[in-house]
Amino acid sequence: MSQPVPPPSGNPFADGGVPGPYPAAPPPAPARNNLGLGLLAGVAAAVVGALVLGGIMRAMADEDGSYTQLGILALAVGALVGFALGKVGGSHPVLPFAGVPLALLGVFAGQLFGYALMISWWAELETPYQAPTVTEVLTTHFSDLFQAWKEELGAMDLLFFGIAGYEGFIITKKVSA
Repeated sequence: MSQPVPPPSGNPFADGGVPGPYPAAPPPAPARNNLGLGLLAGVAAAVVGALVLGGIMRAMADEDGSYTQLGILALAVGALVGFALGKVGGSHPVLPFAGVPLALLGVFAGQLFGYALMISWWAELETPYQAPTVTEVLTTHFSDLFQAWKEELGAMDLLFFGIAGYEGFIITKKVSA
């Protein structure tokens, strides 16, 4: 059983008491306008996006030599690059324009890495212990890899490249605002 507590009587400031001063407002957040750090974050995001894109391309490959390519992954790379540029670099006017080539480079590198993973895996299935490694495909056989990429390039790929570059620009502007 609780006991009733009477409300305080009277005005607490009636005897001339002044309430204590309010605490000072915190200082404003520092302006994020760091071009170098933003570009570094954008390059890192493009590399991470390329690795993830290539890994998912390899995961979607079948043993019969076919694969399923998800265009949404190119969009994700563009969004990741734009977010990193805008969040870390801030509102520097160059960063949205840097987002376009970084996003395109991330998608391109991701597709090449994915093809290298698939080629190495398919070759391992055909000739075990004699197949080239992913590193060999990316270095020694790069011209063959690039030729295969060009042959597989289609209109939908170009569309997703364009959208990824657009996202690299727009998301950088939106996040930095």
